[in-house]
Amino acid sequence: MIGRFKVSRLMEELGLICEQPGRHACKQATVERIDIPNHLNREFEVGAPNQVWCGGITYVCAQGRWHYPAVVLDQFTRRVVGRVFSTRPDADLVVRVLERA
Repeated sequence: MIGRFKVSRLMEELGLICEQPGRHACKQATVERIDIPNHLNREFEVGAPNQVWCGGITYVCAQGRWHYPAVVLDQFTRRVVGRVFSTRPDADLVVRVLERA
C-alpha cells in the first residue's frame, strides 16, 4: 500500500499534475411547480403492487463513453419492474423504461 503523501511527492518529482473537477452546485427549486401535480404528497405508504412506481436515471462512464441506466421500482414490492440502458439521456429513454415496466 502507498500513502497519498508519497504519491503526491512522486507525482511532483515526475512533473505530474492532478486536476479534479469542481463540485457541482446543487440547485433547489425556489418556487413550487403548480403545473406538475403532487399526487403522493410525501405519503409513500402503498397498499398493493403497481399503485406507485418511482424511477431514476443516472450516468456511468464505461469504455470511454457515457451510458445512462434508467430504472423503475414498484414502491410496494421494492423490486425493479423496468430497466433500460441508453447512450443518450433523452425522452426515448424514459418512454422505453416505462414500456418495460
